[in-house]
Amino acid sequence: MRYEEAMEYLQNLTKFGFNFGLDRIRELLRRLGNPHLPLSVIHVGGTNGKGSTVAMITSILQAAGYKTGAFTSPHLHSYTERYTINGKQIPRRQVARLIAGLRPHLESMVAQGFEHPTEFEVSTAMAFQYFFEKRVDFLVLEVGLGGAIDSTNVVPHPLVTVITNVAMDHMDYLGNTITEIASVKAGIIKEGVPVVTAAGDPEALAVIQRVARQKGAPLIRVLSGPAGEGWEGPFVRQVTYEGERFSLAGQYLTVRGLKDDYEKLFLSLLGRHQLINAATAVAVAELLLEKGYRITRDAFYAGLANTCWPARLEVFPGEPPVVIDGAHNYDGARSLRRALDDYFPGRGIILVLGMLGDKERARVAQELVPRARAVIVTRPNSPRAQDWQTMAGEAQRYLQEVYAIESIKNALAKAFQIARQNEVVCVTGSLYMVAEAREILLLGRQSRRKKRCCLKSRS
Repeated sequence: MRYEEAMEYLQNLTKFGFNFGLDRIRELLRRLGNPHLPLSVIHVGGTNGKGSTVAMITSILQAAGYKTGAFTSPHLHSYTERYTINGKQIPRRQVARLIAGLRPHLESMVAQGFEHPTEFEVSTAMAFQYFFEKRVDFLVLEVGLGGAIDSTNVVPHPLVTVITNVAMDHMDYLGNTITEIASVKAGIIKEGVPVVTAAGDPEALAVIQRVARQKGAPLIRVLSGPAGEGWEGPFVRQVTYEGERFSLAGQYLTVRGLKDDYEKLFLSLLGRHQLINAATAVAVAELLLEKGYRITRDAFYAGLANTCWPARLEVFPGEPPVVIDGAHNYDGARSLRRALDDYFPGRGIILVLGMLGDKERARVAQELVPRARAVIVTRPNSPRAQDWQTMAGEAQRYLQEVYAIESIKNALAKAFQIARQNEVVCVTGSLYMVAEAREILLLGRQSRRKKRCCLKSRS
């Protein structure tokens, strides 16, 4: 089987949609010999910041000398991004081999009366098989959707569980209140396994505390200030370093950890919201230290400094500069709005915005559109992008200059056309749309480099 054939086969599995439950993935893994059981897993869930936190944990462990696998979703440009070992993506031939190996098991399951596993369940089984074969020291595993009935939740006893935060998202599947959503996300908490959370919402925190208490799981809170009234458990405190803030080169923070203090850590990722994710990653690494793993202070510093996580407040320099951020829900939009004020104070914003139909379009528009000088609404490349033009109507409540352009390429071109001197183009919304826009920008950058090289060679 070639890679292209494997991708076509996998894409066809999307017809099984979101079909939650663990029976199918457990049966599939049983047929593979349960490759997930020997793995040392750090399980990362939450609403926002999961991927960034996975990237930071992975980078710290890699800096400490460990062979560290990471499974994340969705991808931006290539399916191979979902499976990395020390930052290196899985080779395409390995994807083809793994899918070819899984296919007979899937067909056998259906022949024997089992429901067909979903695309994400197959992807998850592939992850366990691949990282087991490669004998990684750690697997940092990102929850796909929710927690309790997400296919990654077959891991019986991770080393550490993380719930970054809880906010309103995927309400069609997870519930319509913070309490309901938190209950689903808290489903990854396991008996006796320490839990790290930066959840600040009182309702969400109450749910996480209750489940952790029921399961005898030590709970560590990550805070950006004092511990707060009524909290007597262990906590990690993130303190912003005020010396060199809001530089596009990166940012500094200090973390008061469980065992040590880390002064002036440098973080390559931008945005205040990434500081709390960084403190969460530090807390996870400290818990691994308590379990006897060797992680030097230098690894904390090098890991955070070297973390790369594209399309999350990523800045493409130029005139105009372009900010790309996958702010696909209200909480993400709020963080992006604050970041635009922090890094580009007083500068006009041309907003290129495309969101899926199951998101809080009205609340996102209310947060972001008033910060813009003009808005271009576009269509994410996804079946869930139905009625994408309605976002333009939401934007027109706050701004007169609003365009609706279906093609992402044409929407970007329009943004560059109308941007004035000293203005910034900001591309945000669905990761499907953001990924396509990023690819267009990268191709444009490569084209300009080739043109410059040709001019040099002629001279």
